[in-house]
Amino acid sequence: MPKDNPNTERYITIARACLKAINDTAETSGSREEKIQAVYEAIDSAFQAEFADYRQSVAIMATVLERIASGQMEADKAVDLARKTLEQQPESTRNALMH
Repeated sequence: MPKDNPNTERYITIARACLKAINDTAETSGSREEKIQAVYEAIDSAFQAEFADYRQSVAIMATVLERIASGQMEADKAVDLARKTLEQQPESTRNALMH
């Protein structure tokens, strides 16, 4: 993956979490199914952490869109609210592909 890809660091973080979980389960006792489940949980936790900013940003934008769509706001106020919302968007979610 090219280093200028905005998701490179996300992939690396998730890959490290996976490798750590695999190494940790190799050193512990337990059934194969328990070890597989531990790795799945590590992958899920890493994904959840990496995409938390996206989820929060989407939730905020959905709320703003609902306010604008209600039609109870003057056009100038709607434009201003949309601009302010975009400006407050976390840096990690700006112009970055999610895959």
